[in-house]
Formats: sequence, C-alpha cells, structure tokens
Amino acid sequence: AVVFNRRGNWDEAKAKQFDAFLARGGGVTFIHWSLAGGEKEPTASLAQRLGLASQTGITKYRHGMVDLTFDSAAAHPISRGFKQVTFNDEMYWNLVPAAQTPLKLLATAAEAGEQHPHAWIQEPPSGGRIFVTLGGHYSSVFDDALFRILLLRGIAWTANQPIDRFNNLIEAGLEP
Repeated sequence: AVVFNRRGNWDEAKAKQFDAFLARGGGVTFIHWSLAGGEKEPTASLAQRLGLASQTGITKYRHGMVDLTFDSAAAHPISRGFKQVTFNDEMYWNLVPAAQTPLKLLATAAEAGEQHPHAWIQEPPSGGRIFVTLGGHYSSVFDDALFRILLLRGIAWTANQPIDRFNNLIEAGLEP
C-alpha cells in the first residue's frame, strides 16, 4: 500500500506507474491535498483514476468544523459503526469529476447548501484498491482517534489486510 498526503505534480508518466501498481494489486490511499492534480489535463487524468480531483481556481474550500454523514447503505468495513462525526479540518468541494467513474461514497459533508463527497473508495476493473479522504489538512486531526480509525481502516483495506489490522495505532501517542 502507498499513502499520499501531499500535493504532487501529476503527469502521464506518474499515471502509467500508478495504473501498473494498481494492476499488480496495489492499494493507494489519498489524503487531503494529494487530490490536487495540477492544471486542467493532469487534474482530469487524476480524477479519472480517483473519481474526483482538486484543481486550483475551481475547487472551493473552507477551514473549520466539518460534519460528516456516513452512507449507511454503503455498509463498507471502513465506515463500520460510523453515522456522523465532526472534525476541525478543511473541506473541499467543487472537485473536478471524472467522466464515467462513479464514486463509491462512504461519507459526505454539507457545504454551500448541499452534500459533497468527503470519503470514498474505488476498485478499478484493472485491479487494486483506492481509498480517498478529504480530511487531513490540520496535523491535529491526525490526533483524533475517530479520524485515525477511518484512515487506518482505509489503509488496511487498500492493502487487502484485515480491516482492524492497525487498531493498535488508534490510541498510540494520544493523551487521555
């Protein structure tokens, strides 16, 4: 499994490596700003793989409390037991969608009067697994046990490991 947590420069060479990694059964987790694809064409290429991607000048954002609502119909192991949770973080919306790449939503957040994707998964037909969360702008959110549960479950799922594989890390270093 590979975890991305920083904006990079997406291009076709990286897209080919990414596709090959997934085709070998690799798992990838994208956190927060790692969804930034760059200019128009790279963003479209990244969105085609993730379902959505962020593009400067189009994507909107807000800092503050973010209320997540989990899709109970999704019934996915990553979001097991979650209905609603609030984090102090940054929310993105107006993400660039992919043509013909439907999202498997796990959680949404309300912004500008409507619900927007906040966490989702993808299982490309060519192989591999992808977990995406918009959370992770502030380092303090990584000290939130509930955020850790979602993130660590997502990483375990992408690696085809038992979903509770990293439970011993949920409370590591947290103050009581």
